[in-house]
Amino acid sequence: MDNYETILVPIDVFSDYEAVVTRALNIAGNPHKCHLLYVAFPQASMEPYGLFLERDFSLEVTEQAERKLKDVAARHDIPYSHVKVVIGSPAEEIHIMADKIDADLIVVGTHGQSGLKLLLGSTANAVLHGVKTDVLAVKV
Repeated sequence: MDNYETILVPIDVFSDYEAVVTRALNIAGNPHKCHLLYVAFPQASMEPYGLFLERDFSLEVTEQAERKLKDVAARHDIPYSHVKVVIGSPAEEIHIMADKIDADLIVVGTHGQSGLKLLLGSTANAVLHGVKTDVLAVKV
């Protein structure tokens, strides 16, 4: 498995991700081959009682996620230029980033429950559909 040159590692920095990063680094053999990605959902809230005071929390969430992702990168010697935080649909953004960096492997975390969707988790399952590269699902 040492023929992978560009590995995309989408993780949820607010959840258990260490096994995913460790597996990706072991496969890469060189942390500079790994690219970390966090996809934030759009975060907005509406005030009750029809006051129409909408507040967008996306900037706060992305800033916090970027700090956490950079901490992960620093601990594992992954270049900061390989750290990205985007807002959108996780599976779609993972596909876009994989194409953008010409990834030849995506290492994604899974949830071990039952049934295909539950086994992989909805994001990991969605990543598999329409993907153009190898995907490794790591149980977390």
